[in-house]
Amino acid sequence: MIKISFDDLKGKTCAITGGGGVIGKALADGYASVGMNIAIIDIEEKFAKPAADDIAKNYNVKTAAVSANVLDEKSLLGSKEKINKELGKIDVLINCAGGNSPMATTKVEMMDKSSLNDLSQTFFGLQLAGFQKVFDLNFMGTLLPTMVYAKDMLDTGKGVIINISSMNSYKPLTKIPAYSAAKCAINNFTEWLATHFAKLNIRVNAIAPGFFLTNQNRFLLTDEKTGELTERGKKIINRTPMGIFGKPDDLCGTAVYLASDISSFITGIVVPVDGGFNAYTGI
Repeated sequence: MIKISFDDLKGKTCAITGGGGVIGKALADGYASVGMNIAIIDIEEKFAKPAADDIAKNYNVKTAAVSANVLDEKSLLGSKEKINKELGKIDVLINCAGGNSPMATTKVEMMDKSSLNDLSQTFFGLQLAGFQKVFDLNFMGTLLPTMVYAKDMLDTGKGVIINISSMNSYKPLTKIPAYSAAKCAINNFTEWLATHFAKLNIRVNAIAPGFFLTNQNRFLLTDEKTGELTERGKKIINRTPMGIFGKPDDLCGTAVYLASDISSFITGIVVPVDGGFNAYTGI
């Protein structure tokens, strides 16, 4: 007899980097709703604590608010020690920390001859430090936490890692080369690590969100003064068959499924949650 449920997740510990952000908090709510204990990891505890307190209150699960820099191994090791002390070994790791920056964004979508008059608006005007910062935050900020937190899974003989990719990983969007490159690298890393860990009963998958309004991309998609969609925002909506932006909690069903034993034979995949964006040719 087959029984489909998420009971296997009850009482397990889920650690979420970037857990104080909009998407991280939504995922944390999703995992808490099925009885998981949640470690909210963010760059500063003041971002993590309100999320952890809210989850503990609403879902009656154990939580920990932890400060850690996903690009600093010493910081991550200290946070792991706190998580282990308060919640036990980490069973599920969600690498959600990431984001974009205007410093790694071009002003024009495509160069033409008029662009030669002002190269600062183009690829040639990108700030190398900004590009490095965005790439590191998204890719190295996935790799390094995995190196630290996934060691718990070696001890328990089982585990799940879920990376947060993006639609940019399938087709790079104009203007944001650093973010697109990093998310594409995450897809490749997900497949590589899934193979590397396969015989250890540690599964590695990724979720590629479509277009969700967040603090990182709002400046590109909406007009700051009017709140109306920019031309770029309108293009995205027109290319999304469902005709809407996603809501953060739209990710929860896929995220919980990938963490559960229900998906025990699934590893090394990237799942689009995108309102049909990836399936649509525009014609």
